[in-house]
Amino acid sequence: MDIEAKISELERRNNEAALGGGQKRIDAQHAKGKLTARERIEYLLDEDSFEEIDKFVLHRCQDFGMEKKKIPGDGVVTGYGTINGRSVFIFSQDFTVFGGSLSGPFGEKVCKIMDLALKNGAPVIGLNDSGGARIQEGVVSLGSYGEIFKRNVWSSGVVPQISVIMGPCAGGAVYSPAITDFTIMVKKTSNMFVTGPQVIKTVTSEEVTAEALGGAMAHNTKSGVAHFAEDSDQAALDRVKEILAFMPQSYREMPPAIPCTDDPNRTDIKLNSVVPTNPRIPYDIRDIITSVLDHNEFMEIQRHYAQNMVIGFGRLNGMPVGIVANQPKYMAGCLNIDASMKCARFVRTCDAFNIPLITFVDVPGFLPGVGQEHGGIIKHGAKIIYAYCEATVPKITVVTRKAYGGAYDVMSSKHHGGDINYAYPTAEIAVMGPEGAVNIIFRKEITKAEDPEAKRKELVDDYRNNFASPFKAAELGYIDQIIFPENTRPRLIKALNMLKNKRETIPARRHGNCPL
Repeated sequence: MDIEAKISELERRNNEAALGGGQKRIDAQHAKGKLTARERIEYLLDEDSFEEIDKFVLHRCQDFGMEKKKIPGDGVVTGYGTINGRSVFIFSQDFTVFGGSLSGPFGEKVCKIMDLALKNGAPVIGLNDSGGARIQEGVVSLGSYGEIFKRNVWSSGVVPQISVIMGPCAGGAVYSPAITDFTIMVKKTSNMFVTGPQVIKTVTSEEVTAEALGGAMAHNTKSGVAHFAEDSDQAALDRVKEILAFMPQSYREMPPAIPCTDDPNRTDIKLNSVVPTNPRIPYDIRDIITSVLDHNEFMEIQRHYAQNMVIGFGRLNGMPVGIVANQPKYMAGCLNIDASMKCARFVRTCDAFNIPLITFVDVPGFLPGVGQEHGGIIKHGAKIIYAYCEATVPKITVVTRKAYGGAYDVMSSKHHGGDINYAYPTAEIAVMGPEGAVNIIFRKEITKAEDPEAKRKELVDDYRNNFASPFKAAELGYIDQIIFPENTRPRLIKALNMLKNKRETIPARRHGNCPL
């Protein structure tokens, strides 16, 4: 065979691989509003930056007539490229080839990419669109999943891992995204579940649709499995770019700072009136968050889940920061099981990747209730304690209003390693709220008073002024500064600049034993 013939053969094989499962299946993919595996990569990565690996890999199954059905690539496109000039490794499952099901060689391709990412210190992006394990391969397929899971664990906290669910993701396939740092789902076209509607109906007699069971909004509102729900493939891929802009390439690097055109000394007089003087009146903590961040830009994470807790990324003077905040607008900002898990996981993510933590505190305590106690609020609340105490990144805290009881402690207090702890003049830091405290401490005095209600009000006012103000905590050094709300942004930026060279270590150990 001469050189022209060899070149021609290569072109033919390249074209065959590019076609995947064929034009008919590509058209079916488009009809569902979905991009193909290769189109997704092309949209996400910088133009002409993608280098494919293992394009011609074939499965080795000889059972069930599979020896007659072989398609180059075997259902997944793998390789590397750049996003905004920064290296990434990527695999994109191809639903047009055997429904994107995972075979032995398919898994080997994914593992090769993950190994390269780990060696080179660069993020891994998984675009998931698969029917799960390839039944015809049996335990070989299951073994491949296991190898992927192992690498997810090894990569955790070392390089960023982002999963995008762009179609079905069922059975064992769901556990790889669950281990990764961020999971993005596409509305109406994606789902995740261990056992589908038919299995559930057979076993438990419950009837549920795939969307209600494991659709994007189900996992963004009920389970907390997903972090984002986007309207299209393109929007989901745009979200990947947005997340990566806040993340370092690996734990060995600092997150990428950018030049900032927003004045670091900018104040906002409106912040002086955001927190109501009446502690019973709610407000939106996002009004404070967005005001202090560069250009008022805040990328909220898990917006639809555990809404009494707000988490997300922003920038202060160009530096990426992680925001954690109680939300008094929802359930008065109480900590419950879901909010505790949401907060703890995000704190650990930021700490793993050197992203400073800014915590805004307005929390009356942990949510009471039999369901909470029996559901394990003790161990789930302890996760917040564990996460903040373990975190060695810069930690800056602002108490805006209520900081009561154990909830004061857990929300990045000075006792849990807060580096700089601010409070607004409206802050109330105490074991419990004035009303509850007075009813316990002065029960007898109130009962014996000529006018019990007037006596209770007098005692409540006295308690609030003397014990529920930020000044008592400031006298003890638990609050470093009581600040005017309008100055929040410049104070945070100055503190961050002071902490930029922070180095802290915790006692050496194999690993901790986080309450799971």
